[in-house]
Amino acid sequence: MKANKTQSASPAPQENKMGVMPIAPLLAGMAVPMMISMLVQALYNVVDSIFVARISQDALNAVSLAFPLQNLMIAVGGGTGVGMNALLSRSLGEKKQDQADRAANTGIFIFLLSAVVFGVCGFLLARPFFLAQTDIAPIVDYGTDYARICLGLSIGIFSQFCFERLLQSTGRTVYSMLTQMIGAVINIIMDPILIFGLFGFPRMEVAGAAAATVLGQVVAALVGLWMNLKFNKDIHLSLRAVKPDRFIVREIYRVGLPSIIMQSIGSIMTFGMNKILISFTDTATAVFGAYFKLQSFIFMPVFGLNNGMVPIISYNYGAVRMDRVRKTFRLTATVATVIMVAGCAAFNLIPGVLLGFFNPSEEMLSIGTVALRVISYSFILAGFDIIAGSVCQAIGNPVYTLICSICRQLVALLPTAWLLAQTGKLDLVWLCFPISELVSLVLSIIFLRKTMRSAEERIAEIQRKKQANG
Repeated sequence: MKANKTQSASPAPQENKMGVMPIAPLLAGMAVPMMISMLVQALYNVVDSIFVARISQDALNAVSLAFPLQNLMIAVGGGTGVGMNALLSRSLGEKKQDQADRAANTGIFIFLLSAVVFGVCGFLLARPFFLAQTDIAPIVDYGTDYARICLGLSIGIFSQFCFERLLQSTGRTVYSMLTQMIGAVINIIMDPILIFGLFGFPRMEVAGAAAATVLGQVVAALVGLWMNLKFNKDIHLSLRAVKPDRFIVREIYRVGLPSIIMQSIGSIMTFGMNKILISFTDTATAVFGAYFKLQSFIFMPVFGLNNGMVPIISYNYGAVRMDRVRKTFRLTATVATVIMVAGCAAFNLIPGVLLGFFNPSEEMLSIGTVALRVISYSFILAGFDIIAGSVCQAIGNPVYTLICSICRQLVALLPTAWLLAQTGKLDLVWLCFPISELVSLVLSIIFLRKTMRSAEERIAEIQRKKQANG
């Protein structure tokens, strides 16, 4: 990045496509590249576990138990990205170019600071984290190596998050897709090489999976930085401006913090579920880990669709175009539900084929077949819940989304799982997922109605003031 002395004086574009293009092709153009890139992301997450499973079930368990730590990084990176995107897109919609530039540059600072914090925590807390879950030595050793590399070198994932989200927030989702795909392809290629020591490389086993992941993230981040400097003309990055701005930090976290907390709750849920499941058998935790990898093929496209929707909602809300906000939500929710129904069908029809990628034992196959079928019924409701929550965030009511997440994962899912575990029947524990998603659906409908009503009242007030002034 080079200093831009005319940053504050740079004119904003006359009109961004998010304010004028028909909704269906706009959403397709914004979301499809991200859906493709997230499918590739899901692929390399699964490939990690497929190769690791070839080492041993202990190795697969180690990666599964590490998921809460990885999810925590994703929570911080994703939540910060949501806040930065919402502020940046809204600022562009309101024609506040200087504020959009400050959001971008301050966002970079926040991401870099996050990487430092996680790096220190990774080196210091990885082993205690695994010892809190199990005393099986191979799992603890494998998991510690994996977590220390992923967290200790988290500069890769946070930089990748930052530069991809800057591209997404201005509608350049094709470039964002390319950065993600480049990182994912590198990860996929390097996984077997570093895990098994091919082509003269040392055999690193589980640590090799972590190293391949970090390498892919670093390359993707560098490509993302270059693309922002080269092609992203809606924002102006400056090395001098990469510093904390109190107002911008507050605005980013006003929207982003509930998202961070919401996704971090997922780490608590996963940690709690692992503790409940391992009390039956450590194979159940391997099944749970395999499930999370497989379900990413269903959820990642929905998250890509969701990420394509958020800038459109934020921009048009800022531009006082509520009709476009409503149309975008309806179309996105419909497509998300269709994707989720297809995923439910796949998990019910071919669970054995899906689990077969993880070199399963007979016990793992028996437990996993039931688990995949039962959990998949929650997919039917989850698509609407995800989209509704993001609409609340994009319009500026992120607390609603946070309440839904807390109620679904901590108030409903974990207590229900614990109660069902008291029956001594593992097959019943999986019912906690569809039960908790039903709770989330009820709350999502209530909060979405309140958010849309509040937004319409605000826009009506703005229009009345404009008419009064002339």
